[in-house]
Amino acid sequence: MLTRVREGRGMYNNNSAIARSSVLTGLKVYYYILVALVYRFCGCFAQVVMVNSTWTSNHISALWGCSPLLVHPPCDTTALQDLPLERAGGGEEGCYVVSVAQFRPEKDHRAQLRAWALARRHAKVLGSRLKVVGGVRNDGDAARLEALRQYAAELGVQDQIDFCVGVQHLELKRLLGGAVAGLHTMLDEHFGISVVEYMAAGAVPIAHASGGPKADIVIPETVTSAGGVASRERTGFLASSDEEYAKAIEDALDMNPSQRLRMAGAARQRSQRFSTEAFMKGFIAALKPAFHG
Repeated sequence: MLTRVREGRGMYNNNSAIARSSVLTGLKVYYYILVALVYRFCGCFAQVVMVNSTWTSNHISALWGCSPLLVHPPCDTTALQDLPLERAGGGEEGCYVVSVAQFRPEKDHRAQLRAWALARRHAKVLGSRLKVVGGVRNDGDAARLEALRQYAAELGVQDQIDFCVGVQHLELKRLLGGAVAGLHTMLDEHFGISVVEYMAAGAVPIAHASGGPKADIVIPETVTSAGGVASRERTGFLASSDEEYAKAIEDALDMNPSQRLRMAGAARQRSQRFSTEAFMKGFIAALKPAFHG
């Protein structure tokens, strides 16, 4: 974040008025440096430092000068693991991509709409839909949702976008179980539980090439065939620009059933590394030194 402020990049957490002003940018940089120093001082008193991803580990190591213990958060995907990996795509809803995230600025739903608009050049995308699933917590979220509807209309994709607001658990499971792919566009997310849920449900992830998704989640998985042959298989797609996302959407929808099943199977196997059981083992192992000296 400090680097982005120094470079004058306007974002949801760096107002464009500040980004355009060298004076305000300088003041904000000094403020962030002060906060970082206080943050590091507080960290010196911790007996055990746990982080939830490799990206966060690197971040804390640089700020605190320590070697934190990596314990991925618990992702209870038991119910999703039972969903079929195959995708019919010919039902009432047809072929679709799903996005699951609250309607918050950092989730960058606008990037999803721009990518979809670009991907429409591909015939397969023209016959598909994007289902944007999220919750509205307050008036701010409601205003962002309405702005997204208007933005979809400006881009000319409103007829292909379904905004699914406040869906219940069973409906969410059904949507995940029918999706060909799952879309994630948040920059520098520390972990990315929604990406793990996509993978567990059999929806091939298309995630932001940063943070936890890039470092720990959407990486090749070793899969052993019935004949005992091991191979490294892709578990999804990573992207950062609108064009990269559009290409990933096109590729995900263009895979034949065999290719998609192979990637979805590897992704589901990968998701099992982030189970509640794995978290409990890692958490207890990390705390043992603090209790036993």
